[in-house]
Amino acid sequence: MSIAEFVRILGRGPGRSRSLTYDEAHEAMARVLRGEAAPESTGAMLMLMRMKGEVPEEIAGFTRALRDTLVTVPTPDLDWPSYAAGRTRGLPWFLLSARLVAQGGYKVLMHGWNGLGESGHLVREGLSYAGIMSCDGPDHAREVMATEGIAYLPLENVSPELLHLLQLRAVFGLRSCLNTVARMLNPGGAEASVQGVFHPPYRELQADASALLGLKSLSVIKGGGGEFERNPSKDIQVFGLRAGARWDGFVPPAHEDTRRLNDGETDLSRLSALWDGTLDDPFAEAIVLATAALALDTLGEPAAEERAATLWRERAR
Repeated sequence: MSIAEFVRILGRGPGRSRSLTYDEAHEAMARVLRGEAAPESTGAMLMLMRMKGEVPEEIAGFTRALRDTLVTVPTPDLDWPSYAAGRTRGLPWFLLSARLVAQGGYKVLMHGWNGLGESGHLVREGLSYAGIMSCDGPDHAREVMATEGIAYLPLENVSPELLHLLQLRAVFGLRSCLNTVARMLNPGGAEASVQGVFHPPYRELQADASALLGLKSLSVIKGGGGEFERNPSKDIQVFGLRAGARWDGFVPPAHEDTRRLNDGETDLSRLSALWDGTLDDPFAEAIVLATAALALDTLGEPAAEERAATLWRERAR
């Protein structure tokens, strides 16, 4: 078998080509994962989809096919993907936000890949400074979540097949829809997820695809470097789901300082210093609290901002 029939659907030309249906996308990706597709045809399919623009059914079908290949992953309360590969970003303060949510009694599973040697490496390197353990597999993640409330699963330890496909970016010189699929992987099958995007149109795409996959609660924002990280000095539009239905919201600024998220700082020790109170940085603290509050709202907390502030005051230093 091959995926030639799906490449043909996408590439027939003006007036004849069309997007893949959910079932077609699922079958196409399943064949790729079974090794039944020639590398050339996989590249053709992905680049044709990029040229025309992906639709929710394609993203959902690809995601479901990848989920079908996963080993059992522990189910968290909140799924937190981290797949930004931006060339520049500031310190990953959102890691402290995720830890703060876990301190509130929620199980948080982070997963990601921040590769190709770009500054996304700060996320991986920042985990230990944020008090988050990187796990060598799903069983390890289960143990860590049980004791710490939060764990990080590197993509290579949960879906090496998807990592291989993502790394085709080095061959194409372009991202593909698999960057979106990775954010939606939700390997533990959580009912709530938070996602960041770099390009605003993807917010609605990911919300619609998540609805097709049956996700209950989702918040998608244009975040720092493409991560789920709020700039507290700006208003922000949120797209997603609540109780499985499409939802969008508007969040006003939470801080008066207008500092940029990417201020050029790369000293990761500032993460641990902010958490233990030896660093006084009101803007960084506002990033952590604003991002945590939106995550808590996604989890259904009725007074999310107040809850985030309380958790910060009571954090275990």
